Amino acid sequence: MHRREFLAAAGFGATALSALAQTPQPAIAPFPAPRDWSGNTPLRYPDPDIIAVDNRFRRYSVNSQIKRLHTGTLWAEGPAWNGVGRYLVWSDIPNNVQLRWLEEDGHVSVLRSDSGYSNGNTFDYQGRQISFEHGGRRVSRYEPSGALTVIADKFEGKRLNSPNDGVVHPDGSIWFSDPIYGIRGNFEGFKADKELKEAVYRVDGQTGQIAKVIDDCDEPNGICFSPDYKKLYLADTGARLQITVWDVDGKTARNGKKFTSLALPGGGRSFADGIRCDTDGNIWCGAPPGVQVVAPNGDLIGIIRLPETCANLCFGDLRRNRLLMAASQSLYSVYFDVKGAHIA
Repeated sequence: MHRREFLAAAGFGATALSALAQTPQPAIAPFPAPRDWSGNTPLRYPDPDIIAVDNRFRRYSVNSQIKRLHTGTLWAEGPAWNGVGRYLVWSDIPNNVQLRWLEEDGHVSVLRSDSGYSNGNTFDYQGRQISFEHGGRRVSRYEPSGALTVIADKFEGKRLNSPNDGVVHPDGSIWFSDPIYGIRGNFEGFKADKELKEAVYRVDGQTGQIAKVIDDCDEPNGICFSPDYKKLYLADTGARLQITVWDVDGKTARNGKKFTSLALPGGGRSFADGIRCDTDGNIWCGAPPGVQVVAPNGDLIGIIRLPETCANLCFGDLRRNRLLMAASQSLYSVYFDVKGAHIA
């Protein structure tokens, strides 16, 4: 029976149908539903903490629940997926280590016990890991031999602040943000005075030359390209608390403007930390109350509530449809019917 016929047969008239259609949706609570995060207690689908704010998000839903894969870090950051090794690398900044989670059996081990207090990580088109270090105040690349190559540590003779996050371009260049978070104290690096204004830089893949591409920002943080690499999105966690979008014109970024600002369910300001783009152009943001998903036009379409603050995320697995979230003390994952746009 058609829904309208069913309601009419149950005694609903046109007035009741109209009232039903106009009934406001329940408010979204800012905290996740109580659950056993050990995974020992099954959870009924759909997961109550995967919330479609807009119908555009519903089509990505599958029967998958949020899982905690690991816990015990001090501040989890910088997840990046290695497709060849089928593992995730991420940073525990205060402990000065990089961790590795193996997809095969969920095994977690220390990948590097001196990571330069790395924050963000990614992989380039040759499969080499690139890390953005607070402690070394530099961008580093790990070669197949295991040797470390310093990609950038100075601009115009002055030390970088604390490279935070970055992305690679098919032309071989590396674009990265450089706020002051790693030099504000001795917890995630070493306290020091800044020598440069906070900015976004591009390192040329052929010449190694570093160029400033964005300085109209307070504290540049998470960064990602659109699927076609024609736009660059930048999370600004300074006073403006917004995501900006820029046109990528060869080696430069221009026409910067506000893309969106995020809010907490029920009111109050939220903010994006790490960000990633999917193949449909949506921006997935590590943002209280967990992850917020923003459509290409700037509309909020989905929320994933977590019990901890999600600093950064990436897509992984063979089909690149598993969202992996580094959140404070833990690592979480959940599947969606959408793919990450880029290689890490």
